[in-house]
Amino acid sequence: MIETLSTQAANPPAASRQTSRRVWIFSVLVPLIALALIFAYLAHAVVHDAREQQLQPADAIIVFGAAEYDGRPSPVFKARLDHAYDLFRRGLAPMVITTGGAAADPNYSEGGVGHDYLMRRGIPEMALIAETQGSDTSESAQRVAVIMRVNGMKNCIAVSDAYHVFRIRKMLEHEGLEVYVAPRADSRPKSFWQRGTAILRESASYLVWRLGVRG
Repeated sequence: MIETLSTQAANPPAASRQTSRRVWIFSVLVPLIALALIFAYLAHAVVHDAREQQLQPADAIIVFGAAEYDGRPSPVFKARLDHAYDLFRRGLAPMVITTGGAAADPNYSEGGVGHDYLMRRGIPEMALIAETQGSDTSESAQRVAVIMRVNGMKNCIAVSDAYHVFRIRKMLEHEGLEVYVAPRADSRPKSFWQRGTAILRESASYLVWRLGVRG
């Protein structure tokens, strides 16, 4: 009798094993599959927008900041600014808004450095606005939206790196703006590993922001 009970304890009934399997599938496997599908969709969207050059007439060109060094734009930031300069000279928008607050150097902000760089290149000061308080992409998008609404602007061309513009588009659209994207040339990483890492990072950053907005 004791041996029979021990055998039954070591070998639970088939129905119990099937129930445990179903619980594992629905509590672990299904969420993992759903998450993988979400990331696949976001990765596709990130890559799709990275290939776009939506050169439509707009109220403003928005240049999202990158690093600056002692008042000079970093090579990445300079490339973004130069792209925005070309779009402005083509007459696609009458105004350029540069974004980004101060980082390690409190004497300069990314938005201010971008403003001054474009003014030195020949864009009139009256056609430039600097957003200088945003600490990240989300904050800059919110502040840009305020600037645009105050100035009666409704649509814009967003300039940044290729894999960044999808997230920018979504954040500006969330603020009620119509957004076209124009990533700077040659801004996609060269190696497969770097591209994959950048796409995953942007997808995760967007998802975190989206969940935060809904929360």
